[in-house]
Amino acid sequence: MTVVCLDMDRTVIYSAAALDLRVPDHEAPRLLCVEIYQGAPLSFLTEDAVAALQRLQSRAVVVPTTTRTPEQLARIRLPGTAPRYAIASNGGHLLVDGVPDGDWAATVRARLAGCAPLAEIESHLAASGGPFLLRLRTASDLFAYAVVDRAALPSGWVEALARWCGPRGWRVSLQGRKVYAVPEPLTKSAAAHEVVARCGGGPLLAAGDSLLDADLLEAADAAIRPAHGELADAGFTRDHLAVTVNTGVLAGTELLEWLVDRVAAAGRMSVSGRL
Repeated sequence: MTVVCLDMDRTVIYSAAALDLRVPDHEAPRLLCVEIYQGAPLSFLTEDAVAALQRLQSRAVVVPTTTRTPEQLARIRLPGTAPRYAIASNGGHLLVDGVPDGDWAATVRARLAGCAPLAEIESHLAASGGPFLLRLRTASDLFAYAVVDRAALPSGWVEALARWCGPRGWRVSLQGRKVYAVPEPLTKSAAAHEVVARCGGGPLLAAGDSLLDADLLEAADAAIRPAHGELADAGFTRDHLAVTVNTGVLAGTELLEWLVDRVAAAGRMSVSGRL
């Protein structure tokens, strides 16, 4: 069975600030709200994306795959069938029917044993910050992130943080207003391979927009990224990786339709090699 791992924010779902609609208002696509936060609508996808997602769900094992914690992921209510599997906390949690899998959690803890402790990273983030650092949080006791004022973010601060974190076994990613510090072994691709194994093997397809998605896209048999985001800024390309023409919420529609076509192609081809 084909497994399709979908990053959520700025890949499939979009906040109002990330919609990036470059068409006249009367030509804008109809949107479906899929997340409410503190009583207000937060995340959307287009009606065409909904239709593509439902076609994808009928033909493949669709796995929401996100850096969000399980609690944050639970706010997203995608249309269609509830997913059997979901990946949260950047691979730190494998959810089975919405419940964190204990065996996977133990595997993750063992893999993180060689990295600097979270408390050390959190302490350094706090000490190296300034007025631009608005909030500092930890997620699932696995990684840390800072909410920053992008306009006030000092030039070179993110790069300096990455240089400090690297020797300690951590990597850094800037996504919108959040700077993530994540242990190197904590990856979406490792959890994706676990899902593929539990599904009996088969092709892996993936979509994502950030540096934290790079390992997942590398691991997939075929993958796609939007023409926006960290990976676009870095010029990230691979032979098996497609890039959308559109940006913003329209890229979300485009990549879902591309994945539907690739799943159909996977059904007609051998699973050996790239799709």
